Amino acid sequence: MIGGKAATGKIKGKVLHSIVNIILTREVRIVKYSQAQQGRVFVIRLEDGDILHEEIEKFAAEQGIRAAALLAVGGADQGSVLVVGPAEGRVKPIVPLEHILDDVHEVAGVGTLFPDDTGKPVLHMHGAFGRSEATVTGCVRSGVRVWHVLEVILFELTDTGATRKPDEATGFKLLQP
Repeated sequence: MIGGKAATGKIKGKVLHSIVNIILTREVRIVKYSQAQQGRVFVIRLEDGDILHEEIEKFAAEQGIRAAALLAVGGADQGSVLVVGPAEGRVKPIVPLEHILDDVHEVAGVGTLFPDDTGKPVLHMHGAFGRSEATVTGCVRSGVRVWHVLEVILFELTDTGATRKPDEATGFKLLQP
């Protein structure tokens, strides 16, 4: 009987069985989060030779921006350094694996900005860096130098106490919503 009481009972039974299995067999984790409001929106043009994270962090400090979400598009110059993962998977200490761009690349990036434990705005941005048919993806924190122009849209986040705090296990400054 499709759509009748028998089918409905079987579906409800399967859903309940799945929920019980999840509860019994998996660790229940609660997502860490906080709420924020959108503040000002900035349209930023970075110039040839600028270092992406340095300029954004300086801009945020000058404008009194505590938290933000960012989009970036433009060019990255030869010699820009990306963090492309840990040198080895789950080995401690974590050693960053770096990649140096061998030529000019196109960039599309997305990131967040939150203050660290000292109150300094810290950009965490990952981007896809492409040239011809090859693309590498990585974090910009080691120094991405702008090639001619990089456009950034910064969406300020207000009414949030989120910060980046040192994490002993990883050595990173992790977001604490």
